[in-house]
Amino acid sequence: MKELIGSPGTVSGLVLRIGQCAFAAASVGFMVSASGFSGYTAFCYLIASMGLQMLWSFGLACLDGYALRRKRDLQNPVLVSLFVVGDWVTAMLSLAAACSSAGVIVLYAKDLKFCKAQGHDHLPCNRFEISVVLAFITWVLIAISSHVMFWILASV
Repeated sequence: MKELIGSPGTVSGLVLRIGQCAFAAASVGFMVSASGFSGYTAFCYLIASMGLQMLWSFGLACLDGYALRRKRDLQNPVLVSLFVVGDWVTAMLSLAAACSSAGVIVLYAKDLKFCKAQGHDHLPCNRFEISVVLAFITWVLIAISSHVMFWILASV
């Protein structure tokens, strides 16, 4: 079977999962460090989605590390099916969270100009924006791994 970049149990798969986990953690970190994020449902959803993504990616990174250390093959139909479902679910949740948070940011920063208006200086819009950008980067990495898993499932 042809080995794809990002396949489970490979170094590229491990790097992809670590990247997903790191960018999700950074997104959560920037959002949590911004005061007042909890007043916005979209931002709370972003935190929950990125938290789930961190757990999923960390678990699969540990599994990849174990497979590399023990030289095990993780490409059996049952495991790949689980990876496909998990990746697609977390990808959809992450995209929805990033898009909804981006919508709130665009509304407040560009349309209503709350970030530049007098009296609204307490909104840390830059931190919100960085968090959303990191969430989109996380989603791109998840999309890559979910497509790879789909192609692997089709071939096993």
